[in-house]
Amino acid sequence: MQITLHPCHLPLEHVFTIARGSKAVQPSLLVELEHNGFTGYGEAPDDTFYHQSLETLTKTVGSMAPILADHEFETPQKLWDLVHAHLPGNYFASSCLDIAANDLHGRITNQPLHRMWGLQWKNAPASSYTIGIDELSVMVAKLKERPNWPIYKIKLGTSNDIAIVEELRRHTDAIFRVDANCGWTVEQTIANSRELKALGVEFIEQPMPPETSRDDLAQVYADSALPLIADENCLIESDVEKCHGVFHGINVKLCKCGGLTPALRMLRHARDLGMKTMLGCMVESSVGISAAAHLAPLLDYADLDGAVLIAEDPATGVVIRDGEIRLPDRSGSGAELVPDKLAQLLA
Repeated sequence: MQITLHPCHLPLEHVFTIARGSKAVQPSLLVELEHNGFTGYGEAPDDTFYHQSLETLTKTVGSMAPILADHEFETPQKLWDLVHAHLPGNYFASSCLDIAANDLHGRITNQPLHRMWGLQWKNAPASSYTIGIDELSVMVAKLKERPNWPIYKIKLGTSNDIAIVEELRRHTDAIFRVDANCGWTVEQTIANSRELKALGVEFIEQPMPPETSRDDLAQVYADSALPLIADENCLIESDVEKCHGVFHGINVKLCKCGGLTPALRMLRHARDLGMKTMLGCMVESSVGISAAAHLAPLLDYADLDGAVLIAEDPATGVVIRDGEIRLPDRSGSGAELVPDKLAQLLA
């Protein structure tokens, strides 16, 4: 197998702010895996919170080139096992290679990813559109720029969280979901849940830090007026079981868990436990989003607006318009690089 790397910078449509920082550009690594004339595409964004810079990510994934050159590709699972053995614990690097391997296998077998996994494309939930933290007037303006989305995910973790939701509620009857990005205490979560429920919020994503004790998580689980969805508390496969009984559902992100191969297992395990399933994303191009979207039949909730948030996309693929996930009529993930655009965004 031959690997080609494209480290690039994705400019955002707006400065994106959450409880722990802001960004105007998203560095991301695009990967090509070529085998017997077929090419699969993968992606992993950099993320300082998880100590993944574009430079180190590119170096780490690049270190797999000689190993992959000697690998006779058969299945994504076998390649994931190989990569995981050489890069234990480096889930971002594993993820972009696993996404590319799944895409490659879909193209070789001439079927879209969901069908390759035995899923039928039906009952796919609508995706939310994310409104990052900003001046209240700017948050309202962002909502009005995308007036037809049925669901908005509102980033919180400020000193005036309830006021933000109250003001946004004046401008739409759409479903609200909130993500505090670890910004609340036990007491704040319980109190906020009651006020947010009255404002038509559907659930709260990751209200408290991941190091919160299980006793505190259990207290909030018992006393919250709204369902709680784990994000930072649910990174890898072993975390699903840990979240059972203290969260109502999990939010899986490909780069955190190591790719599509483990994500499939996590979502199926959560469903077996009776938990709600959600798939989230970082700010990503259509390469990463197109691959993730094929997991939609396993989801209760989707948050796949990562490519909608960028101003210039180096790829085409799945289109998410007003929340509706539309797959292209292509095998694999359906993603294709756009060379001219990619060339302008290379790091």
